[in-house]
Amino acid sequence: MTRLVLSIFLLALAACEPLALSLLGAGAGTALRYGLDGVAYRTFTAPAPEVMEASLAALERMGITLASRDRFEGGELIHAQSQNRTIEIELEPISPRATRVRIAAKNGGLFYDNATAAEIVAQTERMLQSAAQGRSF
Repeated sequence: MTRLVLSIFLLALAACEPLALSLLGAGAGTALRYGLDGVAYRTFTAPAPEVMEASLAALERMGITLASRDRFEGGELIHAQSQNRTIEIELEPISPRATRVRIAAKNGGLFYDNATAAEIVAQTERMLQSAAQGRSF
């Protein structure tokens, strides 16, 4: 539907071919960028140790195996893998009560799996919510 509207709009701009080609190129670039850099980012209102624990629990729940944990100057890094994915989770404390998470799920080739990265974010959020509910009682 969106492409049909765009096509009609571009026909009206027949005298402005450079603009029409630029618009088409921008749309194609967006689709390609999604496939190549499908990295999920999220900032949680929780301390880094809690987010680390929730991330590890999310991986376990999803059946993804922890490969290693490392530290870097700004935070911690989790490496994990499944049968056909390699996962990298970067945790960076923003403040004592906020942690930024960057998740990249690579599908073995040049492309990233944004859906898996997004699901790890969602599962991490669920684990944090469960932990918070357990503490509130």
